[in-house]
Amino acid sequence: MPLYHKLGKIPPKRHTQFRKEDGSLYSEQLFGTIGFDGMYSNSYHEQRPTQVKEIKKQYSVAPKIAKKNNMQSYRFRGFQVAPEKDYLESRKAVLTNSDCTIILAAPQESQDHYFYKNTDADELIFIHKGSGKLRTHLGNLDFKYGDYLVIPRGMIYKMQFDDADNRLFIVESRRPIYTPKRYRNWFGQLLEHSPFCERDIRKPYELETNDESGEFLMKVKKGDEIFDMVYASHPFDVVGYDGYNYPYAFSIHDFEPITGRIHQPPPVHQTFETDAFVVCSFVPRLYDYHPKSIPAPYNHSNIDSDEVLYYVDGDFMSRNDVDAGHISLHPAGIPHGPHPGSVERSIGKVRTDELAVMVDTFKPLMVTEEALKIADETYYQSWLDGKH
Repeated sequence: MPLYHKLGKIPPKRHTQFRKEDGSLYSEQLFGTIGFDGMYSNSYHEQRPTQVKEIKKQYSVAPKIAKKNNMQSYRFRGFQVAPEKDYLESRKAVLTNSDCTIILAAPQESQDHYFYKNTDADELIFIHKGSGKLRTHLGNLDFKYGDYLVIPRGMIYKMQFDDADNRLFIVESRRPIYTPKRYRNWFGQLLEHSPFCERDIRKPYELETNDESGEFLMKVKKGDEIFDMVYASHPFDVVGYDGYNYPYAFSIHDFEPITGRIHQPPPVHQTFETDAFVVCSFVPRLYDYHPKSIPAPYNHSNIDSDEVLYYVDGDFMSRNDVDAGHISLHPAGIPHGPHPGSVERSIGKVRTDELAVMVDTFKPLMVTEEALKIADETYYQSWLDGKH
């Protein structure tokens, strides 16, 4: 999100002397993306952020692929993923390709004993259940039901939960995550027809500044492996920063739906984009108001993209037998549409209270072993008369 932000204390000019009260220098760090061509922030640390004391172990967390080339439509029952105490161990990859990985997680405990850094990907974390605080080296954000947390790659963070009942829908993106460019002017400002604006973006509001030496466990993800690294200084030691590269939050409840006289196409629901996939938010809204409108979506062919829909809440009118936490996968190459009976049922209805997150990828998604554990293998037959 190209939006300038400043937090804490910084010197008048970057790359100049910035001294503590005792006369010693703060350590400056450029935290940037895409080499020196993307968004960046300049942060100032109590100690050097480069002090690696020990590399303890290295282990794989690569998704285990069950179906590499998939043409079957699936329904996955997401809430069947069992809760686990540890945050990272709770993350179960269900769908993946070379651009992104879609993950379900039900962590029960906060990250108390380690810090985490994903150098492979930006992370988009949707909070389906739970609340707490995202703690990062560039400041903290409170989160609750319905929030998207956008965490840029390389961000050091901890998830702090208020209780043990948490459900997360996570997209790891190997491409930078932005707001849709068609909603921004050439200055980067969100335009009047955008379904959200800068007032809806929640930026980090507090810094945790620790000037502490010792042993601090950092779990770093690189190349689908975790490296357990011990740092000699506390990772949260920033006294101030400014720039455009930092974590932020946006609530799905602040997305203002775009409606029309006839059924609107999925791009009106778009919330985030990369050059490899898009993320859309389906929120409570008025239905189409043409006198002969059909609120249910028309049948359409996924020729160039896989469609993943994560059902959050409400009654999704185009689907039969769908509950919160379910995921539908409609792969590229075949058409899909409303379930039998849902078109007629939709006629005459004036509004919907559905809440869902959609991910459309331009490369096919592979189905993992974790996904098949929670899969409905007969879902692809649910468009036949008399099924489901």
